[in-house]
Amino acid sequence: MKRNGSIGGPMLVLAIAMVTGGWFFQQGADLGRAGFLRGRLFDQVADLVSDNYVDQVDQEQLYDAAIEGLLSSLDDPNSSFLQRDDYENFAIRTGGEYGGVGLEVLDRDGYVTVMNPIPGTPGARAGIRAGDRILEVDGEEIGEGGTDLAVERLRGQPGTEVELTIERPGVDGRLTFTVRRARVEVKSVPFHVLLEGNVGYVPLQVFSETSTDEVIAAIDSLQSEGAHGIVLDLRGNPGGVLDAGIAISELFLPASVDIVETRGRAAHQSETYRARGSGPRYPALPVAILVDERSASASEIVAGALQDHDRALLVGFRTFGKGSVQTLFPLTGGDVLKLTTARWYTPVGRSIQKEREEQRAALASGALSPFGQLVPRGEVEDLPTFTSRGGRTLMGGGGITPDLTVRPDTLDTAAQEAVYALYESGGALNQALFDFVVRRVGGAAESGRPLPEVTPALMSDLRRALEERGVEADEAVWEAAEPYLRNSLRQELALQGSGELQQFLVQAGSDQALQAALERLRAAGDDARALVTDAAAPAPAPAGAGS
Repeated sequence: MKRNGSIGGPMLVLAIAMVTGGWFFQQGADLGRAGFLRGRLFDQVADLVSDNYVDQVDQEQLYDAAIEGLLSSLDDPNSSFLQRDDYENFAIRTGGEYGGVGLEVLDRDGYVTVMNPIPGTPGARAGIRAGDRILEVDGEEIGEGGTDLAVERLRGQPGTEVELTIERPGVDGRLTFTVRRARVEVKSVPFHVLLEGNVGYVPLQVFSETSTDEVIAAIDSLQSEGAHGIVLDLRGNPGGVLDAGIAISELFLPASVDIVETRGRAAHQSETYRARGSGPRYPALPVAILVDERSASASEIVAGALQDHDRALLVGFRTFGKGSVQTLFPLTGGDVLKLTTARWYTPVGRSIQKEREEQRAALASGALSPFGQLVPRGEVEDLPTFTSRGGRTLMGGGGITPDLTVRPDTLDTAAQEAVYALYESGGALNQALFDFVVRRVGGAAESGRPLPEVTPALMSDLRRALEERGVEADEAVWEAAEPYLRNSLRQELALQGSGELQQFLVQAGSDQALQAALERLRAAGDDARALVTDAAAPAPAPAGAGS
């Protein structure tokens, strides 16, 4: 890591100030005096309101409201004011002594929005999905800017239950989910597998302190089995520990090359992070990275760095665009200000931060895949262009645009409407599916018995089980939703009977982004450069755009 800096800048300012008679210094003084006068003016107004308003007003509440108003004027959901009691309680609850439900949430358009239900956690098991808006937790309304409050309320002792009231795009009315908390310990790499053609597959679900070791162990194991290329799956990965993102990038990039840069107004907020060590662990291993609209933060740092250096082929959808840096500032009395102080940029200067409206659209609109995932409707056109270190054309404009955009299959309109109708039962749908499968599997994996096949008879049994749990629909809905229910049942049987690896294998053949990456890797063989330079044609440069 190296901090950018220059002694030329301050000397130049000093010289100009001397020539111009100190105008810059005078301007700074004028601005400071203006700020002081406006502060005095606010104090006068607050005192007059507190002393003379027709109803009694708490002056402390006036100042708190003013602080909230100041921060809301920034139009930045990542900047917030945490009062002492709230911050201390939040810090305790996030310190590892409590359980949770496994939901990654963020503030979008005044709503606490689910960005990602972490696979295998209670929230995902209950059927909560990316794009869901949390309106209430245990009957308490979660208002605008209530992300920290929602996180605090969702955490609690493992085994206890929490009730969520949500709003889901495409579904009328509110949905209710009762989720049992658990100790959430998510492995960064839940499994790895060698696929046909000697290509290894490594899903990286989150960036944690153990992520680098887990990725190394997986790739080393796959190479020992004969893997000549790797698919690193970052889809749905919301990010995590920055150091882990840097370290994983270093596995593939030469020493001392740029990985990511922060740019802020304050000098100490502007830094360039470079690859450390003597060189990469995997200098020539062909790598394809899968990304989607829920890949964020550290995922985007890794994907952006390897794409900029022509070290990996990116396949999938444009990423989320979480490219801002927050700093915690302790305040008088124990309060804390969480403030956005910088933005992330890739090695060639692409900003990772995406406009909020684009972030919202990616999570809240689109069509449903046969597996119930929301597929964005399309990519934004006329993005600015940049040039990779090897001369390829890359797209900027926030988020990381893949080299190959691959859109999964989606359900037809009738099937989507039918699935949304079933969603109106809230958590009953997924809970009934889970209970049904657990009864049917009955220890099949341990006993060596084969898992049940998804036959018409089994589908009829599932429908009866769903109806018994209050999932009601007419015949047309059941018929139209059958492809979705069949896929859901097949996945759940594989997961409960054999684990996450088998669940992955069940849908791998229908995973079009994965199949596109495998095709490119098999064609490239051991040639990592050919994978990147030959597999993706450069995107045409929009008129007037430049790097």
